[in-house]
Amino acid sequence: MLPILAAVLGFVIIASLGWVFVGGDDSSTQALKRAQSFGGAKTQTGSRKATAATNTPEARRKQIMLQLQDAERRERKARMTMGAKLKHAGLSLSVRTFYIISAGAGITALLLALLFGLNLFLALGLGLVFGLGLPRWIVGFIGKSRMKKFSAEFANAVDVIVRGIKSGLPVHDCFKIIARESPAPLGPEFQRLVEGLGVGLTLSQALDKMYERMPTPELKFFTIVIAIQQKTGGNLAEALGNLTTVLRARRMMGEKIKALASEATASAGIIGSLPPVVMGLVFITTPAYMMLLFTDMRGQFMLLGSACWMAAGIFVMKKMISFKF
Repeated sequence: MLPILAAVLGFVIIASLGWVFVGGDDSSTQALKRAQSFGGAKTQTGSRKATAATNTPEARRKQIMLQLQDAERRERKARMTMGAKLKHAGLSLSVRTFYIISAGAGITALLLALLFGLNLFLALGLGLVFGLGLPRWIVGFIGKSRMKKFSAEFANAVDVIVRGIKSGLPVHDCFKIIARESPAPLGPEFQRLVEGLGVGLTLSQALDKMYERMPTPELKFFTIVIAIQQKTGGNLAEALGNLTTVLRARRMMGEKIKALASEATASAGIIGSLPPVVMGLVFITTPAYMMLLFTDMRGQFMLLGSACWMAAGIFVMKKMISFKF
């Protein structure tokens, strides 16, 4: 009996040792596990390399550039809507009212052209010009004029904020001073900013709404400086003083570019206005000679073609003399 118990005990001990060393799996399972561990190690190494590649300064710079380009495209698309253009122009019209006025102007121009005996195609062209082109051009011209005046006075407004902070005034009181003493459109826009702060908006939200009404680079720089100072702290007067220096240098650069491009601008204006002026002078001196262009079908098509070519030439010259900085 004792030899049998000793044999059973020895078998159990040997089997336990074998289980410990072998691990309870067969050789194929162990090989599969080892392969998976090697594959996992390779995968982890590849993921580490990919992470390291994305953490390089060049990759981060490229990612930031793509994000900025995407944000700029979204902002440009938002600024191209008719509602945004009406805000830029400072008009209180709704988009529906603007379209009604445009349609009324186009229909009036069409009826007047037909009443004076012009050709149907010319009448339709005049209707499109007065219904689609002219109202949009007027709104865009008013908006660009307002943004130009705003940018011209914005550096002075930042100087007011810098001096107010250095003398101990809160930023909100500096905004009130600018709203009270600055000319339009800078003063009214800061008045809206103060009113927005008064109804509970944060400074970042109020500045974002102000940027929607007045999308100028100077205001965008000011918003970025304020946002960074609120998150990181620091001397706001010094940061805004540096911003004032940058804004004035940027304005000087714009004036220098304008002076250097003045010859090209004058040449483009002369070349663009020369054909209509010559045509008007010939019409005044010999009306019968020019009336064929308006009464004959072939002359009307010639006028249409020349107008298209002139528009294309003026557009190309405008692109050539417009500089972005």
